Amino acid sequence: MPTVRRAEGRDIPAIMNLLVQVNMVHHNGRPDLFKGPTTKYTEAELEQILQNDDTPVFVCVDEGGAVLGHGFCVKERYGGQLMTERETLYIDDICVDENSRGQHVGQALYEHILQYAKKLGCYNVTLNVWTCNPGAMRFYEKMGLTPYRVSMEKIL
Repeated sequence: MPTVRRAEGRDIPAIMNLLVQVNMVHHNGRPDLFKGPTTKYTEAELEQILQNDDTPVFVCVDEGGAVLGHGFCVKERYGGQLMTERETLYIDDICVDENSRGQHVGQALYEHILQYAKKLGCYNVTLNVWTCNPGAMRFYEKMGLTPYRVSMEKIL
């Protein structure tokens, strides 16, 4: 049975592979915006992210320790003159290896992240999803997420 844990340095090669997979989904959907194949972070940047408690990264691993998926998060704080004070856990990225899809890896990652956010006392979890990734949109809707705000564009 797969388990979810905090990512470690030894997971970096597998995470880098997943980052390419994420990039290619976006590149294939919006080649006008996303280069491909590439990654969002270098290995050195990823090492720094993994060491920062404000940017927790989780991995779902099988019994042998192989990484099946990852979840990148960012702790955020809002408040001030206009908005109420609150802490949010922003889900920057959830990716399930293309060979592990349909095995509830994404659900395990999402539920772990949700419990982590509750433990931190967060008001909510938020994320962005590209409309060129309808599979991700369906997944997040199935997990119970609803639109929080909408970004729109007009290509010139």
